[in-house]
Amino acid sequence: MEINFKKSPGKNSTFGPHMDARIIFESFPKLTEEQKELFRKLKILYKDWNAKINVVSRKDMEELYLRHVLHSLGISKVIQFLPGAEILDVGTGGGFPGIPLAILFPDVHFTLVDSIGKKIKVVDEVVAGLRLTNVTTVHARVEDVEEKFDFIISRAVAAMPTFVSLVKGRIAKKSRHALKNGILYLKGGDLKEELANYPKAQIYPLSDYFDAPFFETKKLVYLPVKYKG
Repeated sequence: MEINFKKSPGKNSTFGPHMDARIIFESFPKLTEEQKELFRKLKILYKDWNAKINVVSRKDMEELYLRHVLHSLGISKVIQFLPGAEILDVGTGGGFPGIPLAILFPDVHFTLVDSIGKKIKVVDEVVAGLRLTNVTTVHARVEDVEEKFDFIISRAVAAMPTFVSLVKGRIAKKSRHALKNGILYLKGGDLKEELANYPKAQIYPLSDYFDAPFFETKKLVYLPVKYKG
């Protein structure tokens, strides 16, 4: 599917703080009707399950599409995963960035791993509610995952040196994308010190793609990782 790089609504958006799924539709106008319906269902499912097992703060729940869904989809502004790609979402929490990306890329397989059982429980229920067939969930530490993947994605679960150590040996040998296989890490703030030992790291400010003030300090870090058998 062709991804359109149109910016999302920003400070002058008519949607205000309680943004709904339309912020996603404006940023990705070529979504199919099926994808739009899945994105609409997301908040209903999360609101229901979050009331039972709290994995998203109340404020974040009100702005789910901005703070979680659109943030997750920022990865797609830098790379379009090819059909058949294998993606590992480490420390997925409530299912981000994996679930929104699984909706956007239905021909790509996503493995979502988290060591906290209640979080995986919510992810399992959301995946079932959306009937996503391209998502596998794993209740475990990433060190216990043996498969290899084209890319490893995550949202700031640890400092980069720690994260690189955690996912060591889990990158597939053959690269098929424009970017070499590696890590795609959603981070915020000043990353100069954290990335000092990674000269090949590339930083993509999400404010280049989304106008909302929330993204002013948000970035995507891409780090190519050598295959180690």
